[in-house]
Amino acid sequence: MSQPIYLVTGAHGFIGAWVVKRLLASNSKVVIFDKSPDPHRLRLIMDDDEIERAAFVAGDITDGETVSQIVEQREITNIIHLAGLQVPTCRVNPRLGAMVNVIGTINIFEAAKNSGGRVKRIAYASSAAVFGKNDGAVTEAQAGGMNTHYGAFKRCNEDNARVYFLDNGINSVGLRPLTVYGVGRDTGMTSDPTKAMKAAVVGRPFHIRFGGKTDFLYVADCADAFIRAASADLEGAHAFNSHGETIDVAAVVEEIEKLIPSAKGLITFDPAPMALPPALDDSAIIRALGDIPHTSLAQGAKETIERFARLHSEGRLDTSDLDQ
Repeated sequence: MSQPIYLVTGAHGFIGAWVVKRLLASNSKVVIFDKSPDPHRLRLIMDDDEIERAAFVAGDITDGETVSQIVEQREITNIIHLAGLQVPTCRVNPRLGAMVNVIGTINIFEAAKNSGGRVKRIAYASSAAVFGKNDGAVTEAQAGGMNTHYGAFKRCNEDNARVYFLDNGINSVGLRPLTVYGVGRDTGMTSDPTKAMKAAVVGRPFHIRFGGKTDFLYVADCADAFIRAASADLEGAHAFNSHGETIDVAAVVEEIEKLIPSAKGLITFDPAPMALPPALDDSAIIRALGDIPHTSLAQGAKETIERFARLHSEGRLDTSDLDQ
């Protein structure tokens, strides 16, 4: 049996960079697809020799013909689709958000449909934004009542994926993470805990724009879940919660201060929680794919801060995101 060839869209983004890192660590064949030619997030977590093992193709996810050509010419068998625009951009420009997040996803499914069965399955980024405000741990069936365009687009993608399975037999898994943290996370409100860790490393104050409890997921675990979803022999169109650890933001600040005592008092947070569920029930994905890695906040924060400190000592830590 020939070795799978993975296409990773949005691979120069935060989660995408970690997916590439984990795939390359397992000696998988990887094709990077991204509109941006800038691999700076990859360079935060890999050296140039590692990065060069992946093939890079520049392109726009909204160009369906280009997407199909890449899938055909590169003989792609498995797709991890992460290209997308975050909540702030979708709020300011819903038309652009729909083009990238919805039409871009349809282009991926069309490319799979046109592959003659070579593409075995698709794993794609959905989001906990498909849920409205809720005070408890939510199951997959409680999706709905979205309060952002971003969440509505992600929910639309889940419905389209189901139709592609019904009409064309394309197997897919959409994952719904909430607050993913780690090196390379630099955009969106849920990037604030990662930015707080970076700020502590360089001795700067930082204000996290939300409080209360939320579902924290270490990026390495998130990447591994996407790879498992793109590789598992699972029939159908599925959407699963991607749970990490439900923790109060105050406890995150305490963990940062424990790791960097000089940061005590520098990191603050707004007491108001986000208008999203504080916890995601992940029993469904465990039943379907087996136990998913769960790195504790203590370990994940330690690894993140250590990497930020190393980058800082090398003069390679970009802090421009702390000013946004």
